[in-house]
Amino acid sequence: MPITEITSKTDFLEKILGSEDAIIIECYADWCAHCKAIAPKFEELSNVYPQITFYKVDIDKVDDVAQELGPRGKPTFMLFKDGSKITEVVGAVPSALEQGIKTHLL
Repeated sequence: MPITEITSKTDFLEKILGSEDAIIIECYADWCAHCKAIAPKFEELSNVYPQITFYKVDIDKVDDVAQELGPRGKPTFMLFKDGSKITEVVGAVPSALEQGIKTHLL
């Protein structure tokens, strides 16, 4: 499944907070080496778990969404269900990311 880029606060409000779906959003930055390193795994997981909607947001480009989410590091993956944040996984740790998906979104 393709990963959709969140490009505005309106996008975020509609697609994340306004959704009842199981969602994971990656907070990343273009310059972040760890973000680049985990990008292929995030893409792979989007294909392994098609029942979950995958998004990403460049926190340097969409400041208002970054302020609302308040990521503690780069990358930070936030898991949502029914428009509410359930948990987050900080850092480029593929096993922790997949465990978070299995525990909270399936």
